[in-house]
Amino acid sequence: MKANSLRNKKKVDYQALQSPLMRIPKMDIAVTRSLIDLGIKEIYELKGRDPNILHEEARRINEEINDYSIRYFRLAVYYSENITHLDKNKIHPDDWT
Repeated sequence: MKANSLRNKKKVDYQALQSPLMRIPKMDIAVTRSLIDLGIKEIYELKGRDPNILHEEARRINEEINDYSIRYFRLAVYYSENITHLDKNKIHPDDWT
């Protein structure tokens, strides 16, 4: 029984958890993993990027990425471009519907 419960345990993505991208407020770990898989490892690398295109590219790599996650891509790009002048009404994924 113990061996079976270990197999069902979720893997922890330590690389994504330790990524500078996790400094973005309310950032989702799965979206962070997607950005890393796209070659984006630092917040500044998101500047000027189109969140919709990033989302599409991430879905090509991982079909499990859902439509809701686009909010996190939009939040991440906004944060990268406005890190010193953040609008408090735009630092939550639900603000990016």
